[in-house]
Parts: sequence; C-alpha cells; structure tokens
Amino acid sequence: MSTRTAAERKTKQTARIVVIGAGASGIAAATRLLELGFRNVKILEAESRVGGRINTVPFGDSVVDKGAQWCHGEGTNVVYQRVKNLNLLHATGDALKATYFVRSNKEILSAETALQLTAAVEMSLPTEPNEANGSLGDHLTSNYWQLVAKSPAVDRTVAKELLDNLQKLRCSFTASDHLFEVSRRAHLEFAKDGGEFMLNWRDKGYKTFLRVLMNANPDQPEDLGVLNGRVQLYKRLTEINWDGTGELLLRCWDGEVLTADHVICTVSLGVLKEQHQKLFVPPLPATKVRAINGLKQGTLNKLFLEYASLVLPKDWSGVNFLWLEEDLQELRGTERFWLEGVFGFHRVLHQPRLLQGWIIGEHARYMETLTEEQVLSGLQWLFNKFLPFDMPQPLKLTRSQWYSNPNFRGSYSSRTPYTDELRTGPWDLETPLLNADGTPRVQFAGEATSKTHHSSVHGATETGWREADRLNAYYSARNA
Repeated sequence: MSTRTAAERKTKQTARIVVIGAGASGIAAATRLLELGFRNVKILEAESRVGGRINTVPFGDSVVDKGAQWCHGEGTNVVYQRVKNLNLLHATGDALKATYFVRSNKEILSAETALQLTAAVEMSLPTEPNEANGSLGDHLTSNYWQLVAKSPAVDRTVAKELLDNLQKLRCSFTASDHLFEVSRRAHLEFAKDGGEFMLNWRDKGYKTFLRVLMNANPDQPEDLGVLNGRVQLYKRLTEINWDGTGELLLRCWDGEVLTADHVICTVSLGVLKEQHQKLFVPPLPATKVRAINGLKQGTLNKLFLEYASLVLPKDWSGVNFLWLEEDLQELRGTERFWLEGVFGFHRVLHQPRLLQGWIIGEHARYMETLTEEQVLSGLQWLFNKFLPFDMPQPLKLTRSQWYSNPNFRGSYSSRTPYTDELRTGPWDLETPLLNADGTPRVQFAGEATSKTHHSSVHGATETGWREADRLNAYYSARNA
C-alpha cells in the first residue's frame, strides 16, 4: 500500500495533528479539534508554561498580566461571548480616565486643555475608505495641526508635547515604534467591537479565559482540562519537514523526531521572521515569505511597581508624561535615554497598591537588557522629574520582556505601509500549505493571521478555530 493511499484512509479518529504553540490560538485550535471529534491531537510548546502571550503571574496581592490584559468589546468578540455569563469580567468604565498630563517642569495641564487636545487627536484619525493610503502617522499629524490651527488660544508647544505622548499611546495598540510605520489601511480595516472597550478580569487574570477553553478544574491550578496529557512543554522545534505527500517530520531541539499528518503552526510572527528559513523544509512559498517579511512584529512592554500603600493622589488614576523639548534633548544624551519610551503609568484595577507603566518600541527593547535595579533607578528618576509630589521607593518591580524571549521576539503584529506596498497581509500568512490533492499539511494560526482582529486575543482565538474548522471541513467533505 502506498503512502499516499494510507494518508487517504486517515479519518478524524486516526489523523495525527500536532499544534505548534500553546498560546490562545493553539489552545483554541486543539480544544476545537477535540470538540469536533478528532482524537489524536497534541500541542508542542517551547516555553515552560501554557498561555503564550497570555502570561498571568503572581504579583502584589493577587496577579498581573504581563501580556494580554483586557477583553476589548462586548459584541462579536469571541472571548466575551465565551465568558459573558460566567461573572469573570468587570467593566473598567471611567475608572482609569482621571489621568493627568504632567510636563517635565512639573506643570500639570488644565483639564480643559487636556480635553481639547485629546479630542483633537481622536478627531484626526482616519474614518473614510478614501483615506486608506499611506501611514497613520502622516494622516494624524496633518489633521491634528489643522485642528489646532483653528484654536488660536492653544499653546503650540504644549500641543506638540501632548501629540507626542498620545502618539506613543496609540503605538501601544499596534506595538509600533512610531505611527509612521502603521498602515492607514489596516487601521481602517481593523474591526472594532461595540460596548466596553476595556473589560478587565478582576483579580484572576486573562489566563482565566484559557482555562475556560480547556474546561480546566478551577480548584486545580495546574489542570489543563481536556488538554491533560496532550501538551508537551520545553518542546522547541528546529525543523518542520513538509516535503512530499507522506507524513510530516518534526525535529525538536532535544533530538526527538515526531511524525504527523497535519501541523497547525501558531508561533508568533517574530519567530517566523527569525526562523522560517531554517525551520521549514522545503522553504516556504514566496507569497508566504513576502507576508512574513512585510508584516511587522513590534514591542510593547509593561512595568509593574508594588508599593506599601496607594501612592498617587486619590483623584489621580494615572499620569502621562509630556517632555519639554530641551529636557528631552538632554535626556537623549544620557544613559536614561530609554525613558523617552515610557508614556505613562496608571493604577492597577483591583490592586490599588500597584502602578502599571507602558514602554514602546526601541526603548522597550533596550529596557529589556537592563537589570531590575537599573530600571527601578530610572523610573524613580522619571517620577522625580515630573511629579509635583514625592514618590516613595517601590517594594518590588516586575516587567515583561517580549522581544528578548526567543519564543516570541516581540509583542504582537501590525501592518505597515511597506506591507501595503508588497500587496500582502494576514491573508497570505494564513494560507495553508497543501498537497497537490488539496490535503492541508501545514496550517497557520495566530493573531498575525487575522485580517480584522490582529494584535488581539479574540483574533488569535478566531484563527485557531478557523484552522480546526478547516481540517474538519476537509475530512467531512472527503467522507461525504
């Protein structure tokens, strides 16, 4: 009997499916496959834990999320739909909106000025399809200054400082170094959901969602529910050999060689960028390589500080930093230059003793190379520079370091004007590698393969389900 004939005789009960990566998309794919009647499903995970870029860790009085943190939207968002009746989510509402904008000379912007300029930024974002070409930065900057010009009373220096700060905030949505590398088209095509935009997970963390997907026992923290016995940790791959029409060969760093009939690859775009040339044998098709090269994997990191008690004034939910030009130029000539990428801190919901900060781009990548002592020293200097009141020394620091981790190489993906110039995008990254007869051999999932929900957990989850459904449709059609 030929290998081809043997493969054709595979069924949902006998087909061997290996999912690469135990993040949201990998767990979504594996659990959906089991629901659909597939029996031989396993996950290979390079890390020592499941979750991927969902990383809920103990800190303070409960936990914090170093990765994905909020559920965005209450409409079609699949995360919300899965947990909405389980009393797990809490609406953030206005809890973080009492943010003060403070200049590097300790001057606090008036509420009126802050409101006027933040509104101008929001009104400057593209909304029409005919505004699709070019970068988000070009569009936003041009429109913003046109609006500011209509308000003679606005201090142009302050307006620039606030624009710079809110551009960094906007960069955090796409993990971009700056908005001039964000595709205006992608901004328009991102599908925003209705309702509350920042639903939080109380004091349980985003890992709660993954445990719901796995149907894990809530009283057993290490339980993986339906995936018990199906997840192998510390299994980093060196090769996915998809040559021919027979079984696929998977080579691991520890020397083990596994075989499979189908592979669902959910590794991050950053890993694909770094490893695809060596990882896939034979090499990936040109269209997929173009997508990998054209899409961007950016870096956004978090900084969590624990204090003995609440430190900001009671009416402050957070602070955003506005740099005077002369102070910024001076900063750039010092070893603390990376602090330019820290655009703000805010209270952590359900943990009032904590502050959470955000740092983007090249400064975030550099911050990862520093010791905790260096980071703490820099942040304390930053607080002393800006805040008109004394800040105590924090008790502890924890931070994310997504770029330096070889199993992620960044936070999440975005489309750039270069992506658009190459006429590529998530749709090319999504396209499976097929046999001549249409049999899926290697499939791709993960937030970077989502056309309308990239950079999100619900996007990652949808793509995992998409690839499970693709396999189900293939076997259902073949056995019809």
